[in-house]
Amino acid sequence: MSKTLRGLRGATTAAANTSDAILDATAELLRALQDANGFKPEDVESAIFTSSPDLTAEYPARAARGLGWLDVPLLGAAEVAVPDGLSRCIRVLLHFYTTKPQRELKHTYLRGAAKLRLDRSQ
Repeated sequence: MSKTLRGLRGATTAAANTSDAILDATAELLRALQDANGFKPEDVESAIFTSSPDLTAEYPARAARGLGWLDVPLLGAAEVAVPDGLSRCIRVLLHFYTTKPQRELKHTYLRGAAKLRLDRSQ
């Protein structure tokens, strides 16, 4: 069966605006996405990370490098400062190759981000 490029979403929150907290939360999210969807770093075409405006201590994408995503193109951006937006939130959009149909993908929302998508929270 041939692999198709798919999009996969996830989000989490960091415990604080510190490098360790941002990297820990992001690594936890990426591991959860990998475990739930059965892909390897070499299956990932690219990843876009965003963080809420109150997270400035670290780039979430650095967590992916720490997990061995050395050849994956990564991009980080800041979320719009929406009133009442979720604080300390990290989001990711992965583009990866898989044999799974889109409806079988497990988008993952952890920690405080679970309330963003109650239908998909872990």
